[in-house]
Order: sequence, then structure tokens, then C-alpha cells
Amino acid sequence: MKILKRATQYTTTTTTFYSPTSRRYFKKFSIGFKSCFFSTSSEEPELMHFMNYLDSLKNFEKSGVPKGAGTDSDDGFDLGRMNRLMDRLGNPHSKFKAVHIAGTKGKGSTAAFLSSILRAEGYSVGCYTSPHIKTIRERMQVGRLNRPVSAKALNCLFHKIKGVLDEAIGLENGCITHFEVLTAMAFALFAQNHVDIAVIEAGLGGARDATNIISSSGLAASVITTIGEEHMAALGGSLETIAMAKSGIIKYGRPLVLGGPFLPHIERILRDEASLMCSQVVSAYDAGIRATINGLSMFNDRPCQSCDIIVQAERDLKLSIELLDVKLCMIGNHQLQNALTATCAALCLRDQGWKISDGSVRAGLEKTCLVGRTQFLTSKQAELLGLPGATILVDGAHTKESAKALVDTIQMTFPHSRLALVVAMAIDKDHLAFAKEFLSGRKLDAVILTEADVAGGKARVTPASLLRDRWIQASEELGIITVHNGMAEYREMFDNQLITSLTVLEHKTLLAASKSFALSMKMAYQILRRVENQPGILVVTGSLHIVSSVLASLHELS
Repeated sequence: MKILKRATQYTTTTTTFYSPTSRRYFKKFSIGFKSCFFSTSSEEPELMHFMNYLDSLKNFEKSGVPKGAGTDSDDGFDLGRMNRLMDRLGNPHSKFKAVHIAGTKGKGSTAAFLSSILRAEGYSVGCYTSPHIKTIRERMQVGRLNRPVSAKALNCLFHKIKGVLDEAIGLENGCITHFEVLTAMAFALFAQNHVDIAVIEAGLGGARDATNIISSSGLAASVITTIGEEHMAALGGSLETIAMAKSGIIKYGRPLVLGGPFLPHIERILRDEASLMCSQVVSAYDAGIRATINGLSMFNDRPCQSCDIIVQAERDLKLSIELLDVKLCMIGNHQLQNALTATCAALCLRDQGWKISDGSVRAGLEKTCLVGRTQFLTSKQAELLGLPGATILVDGAHTKESAKALVDTIQMTFPHSRLALVVAMAIDKDHLAFAKEFLSGRKLDAVILTEADVAGGKARVTPASLLRDRWIQASEELGIITVHNGMAEYREMFDNQLITSLTVLEHKTLLAASKSFALSMKMAYQILRRVENQPGILVVTGSLHIVSSVLASLHELS
């Protein structure tokens, strides 16, 4: 096995930059940066009418989810509205079998793994996930290829059902939402294309999510990946209420696959609900089920991990598979856990009579690649961004749990490399807990706090200065010494372009805030370049929206 190379070696270049709070631009670098603007890519012109239509609807991804909206209570979303819409469309969701996936983290990756396994067996698969990175078409995949629905197919479907949508919106007094229309269109698309099976990711919670209209007869299996502290207000305010909300996807007599790990009392809630629904349960943490990482190697200029996945389940269902030396392009222990969860779901389908060979499980796992999840950019992509020689990792982590998973993955792949972060987050996330995971994980050279639009708008954007204050608070609570541009003794050095030559940075973490994403990237890049012959990793994280900004820029520049 080829050993994973460490981060690219950087050569020292005399560079200076202005304060993150300054209105002046960067001084010209001797290496000569390319002009690069980070922005959100536009959809194809063919979809302009459709996108304008969606923009006219209530979009909670952009505005934030109301308190209690995901709970099975009077405050919850009106699932009856979604049922009425589907009825007007001829109930397309009743025309195929589905696997329904909920969970705080990992549901998108698990959906990708499972869809890939099913396609490897030759099935025509519908896959519905959210949010998207570059184009809204990513939310829907249909057929035997791992490709977003074409703009032509999506546009044709929209115009075909627009009259029904218009009528439904009128009858519901304009209350039908952006996500409800997208979900209805996904189900209509899958039915129109006669998919063999669909893999459906819940948007928020489970019980009152628009995707939770699948009946017991239409459900092949439900999957709950993890339970964590995200969307707390919308899901009842505690881990227990979040678990109850997500358990709403469990259907009578249909098997439940648990990812995990879960706190014991949270797993008890899920198992008790499954018992009430007479649902057999398979947990990726059951005795006889294990997965291990053997090592790392490089494949197509990106790291991959060699893994063993062994399932010998005896508890509720008898499931069995042994896969050795599986090469996963999705790296990290958390992605191995997602792969194991998807494997258990595939074996549940096999137990029901679906033809799924061991070879298809292996092939599907190895072919899975999901943008924005522990994604290393190529050297060519780094150069396109005007950051030649940089090792850049983009990941949509935005919770305490996903931050820890990312820290662990970085430690596994580049344990001795220097590290600089560029972070932007939505306003409704736990910024303090997120910061603590990174600060307590390893020494950081710099953290540049910036801003990125959320779902194309600014309503949920966290100001860079507020993020910096949260990271300062986290560092103080952890007893970690930092240097930041809010400190009077260093403010002049920031303003006079001297910060890269500060010897104090060798022992302290730099925290800085800049509204400009492009300047933040360049700043982090230059900080990593200041030390000769010491490799560094530039990590872009905090939300899938900041990842989208990077990838959109690459699309525009290529």
C-alpha cells in the first residue's frame, strides 16, 4: 500500500497583509495571486423560472426554523398540508419502495453510500437529499448513474405539475413551503422514472418532516444515524425530544437500522418506539458488528482509507457479510460508521428479498464520494483559487459532534501538520461548542472567522466579529492563549502589516475576523507559508454554505 504523503511543503516568500479590519486590499505578493472572487454559482438559465418560483415560497433554510416546528405537537409543521399536496399529484410516493433516513449527522453520507450500493447491483434508484452545494439539482438523483437530475428533466417536470402546485398553494393560503415543493417534485420525479427504490433523507427531525408521508406499506426500512444537539429549539429543546422527533419515521412492522453511537437512554427511547411499532432493530453497535480502519493511501490525488467491515447480526434479524480491505474515499471514523450503517440497511433489504451481492456492497461503498464532506482539493484546484501549493480540506461540519469528527480525521491523515482554519457559520449553531472541539483538539496556527451567505441569503449569517468573540471566549475557558485583532497591544501590528513576522505566533493561535471570504483564505494561506519546510493544512469549515462558496468559485474559474 502506498503510504499517504504529508502535506505539501511550502517555501518561504516575503509577504505581508493588512489587518482583517482594514478597508485596504492585500499588498501584492511576490508569488502573484490570481484574481479570485468567492461567490455562489447561479443555476442554469433553463431553471430560472423554476428558481424564481421557489424563491417566492417560504424558505426556512434561509430564514431559520420556528420553535417547535419539528416536534409532533401543535407547534409542528402541518404534515396534512403535504399529504393534501401529494394527493393532488396522484400520490407518486406510493408508487415505489423507500428507505427513509433521519439523524442529526451522517444521514446525507449514509444515503449516498446506500444509493451507491443499490446502483452497483443494477437497480434504478431515486435519491433525495438536502441541502445542495452547487446546484439545486444535486438534491435529486434518479436512475442507475450517480448524477444529479438534469436541468431539462427538472424543468419539464416543473412545468408539467406547475398548475397543480399553483392550485395547491392557493387552497393552502400560500402556506406551502420551498422544501415541501422540492420534496413533492422529487417523489413525482421518482415515480415518473419508475425507480425500483428510493433513498429519502429527512430534512428536519422526522415526525413532522415533509418527507414523512411514506406509509408502512411503502417503507422498506427506516434508518436513524445519530442524535445530537442541533436545531434544539425547533425539535423541543433536549436530546430526548430530538430522539422522539426523529423516531417519528419508524413505521409499523418495518425494520429500523440504528447508526450511533447513542447515549444509553437515547437508544432506549428509539428502541422503545420501535417496540411499540413492532419494528425489528439492527444497530451498527450490536454484538457481531464491527468496522476498523487499517491504514491510509493515496488514490487519484486524494487520500482513501482501507477498512474491514464485518456484520454477523443475530439479535432481531440474521444479517451477515464480511468485507476486507474496502477502500473508502470518504475518510474518517465517522464516515466508516456511515458506511457500516448503510451496509446494515442494505443487508436489511437483502433479508426482505432484494438481490444485493457482497460484491455490490463493496463496489457501492468504494464508489461513494460526496462533495463537501472531508474533501481534499487537488493541487490544480488550489492553484485555480490563487493558492498555489496549498493543501486545502473543505468540510461542512457545523456541530460539536461533526467538529470532533473532523478534528479526528485531520489528526489521522496529517498528525504533524500545521493547521489554519477559515470558518463561517449560521447564526443558529452552537459556535462555542464548535470552537472548543477545535481548540482542544490540537495546536492551531490561525483561525480566520468570516462570513458566507446561508441558502442564498443573509438572515442566518453570523457576523465574523461575533464568531471571533465566541472563539476568544472558548480559548479563555480552555486556558488557551491567543492573539487577536481586538487586542490593543497587537492592533497596530495588524494595521501595519507586521502580523506574519510576529514571533509570538509560534506559540499562540491567531484569531482574526474578516467579512471578506477571499481575503480570509489568502490570510490563512500566508500564515501557513511563513514557516519554511513545515507543511500545513488549510481547512474551510463551519457550514456547507462556506464549502459551497469555495466549490462555486472553482466552477467559475475552471
